[in-house]
Amino acid sequence: MRACNIVRFRVKPGQEEAFVAAHRPARNFPGFAGGSLVKTGDRTYCFIGNWNSFDDIVAARPQMIAMLDGFRDMLEDLGGGLGVTDPVSGEVVVELPPSA
Repeated sequence: MRACNIVRFRVKPGQEEAFVAAHRPARNFPGFAGGSLVKTGDRTYCFIGNWNSFDDIVAARPQMIAMLDGFRDMLEDLGGGLGVTDPVSGEVVVELPPSA
């Protein structure tokens, strides 16, 4: 069953270009089916990753954490005990087709 991981970030002032550039390289994670970095507001972003299965997300977590460590210093703490990311993931329960 397909799965997604979604991660919310807030970037430090002056770090947006470097943060976006850090997301441009191709991901070499088994089971990764593509993704998008979405600007959601002033210095706020969400990454949405598409995966072939939830097990693929679990297997890639060490690599994803290592990737995050490469730009962690560009991020602001989100507050509320979250740290610098607000990650969620799970299996897709409804997949919508593109509009005709």
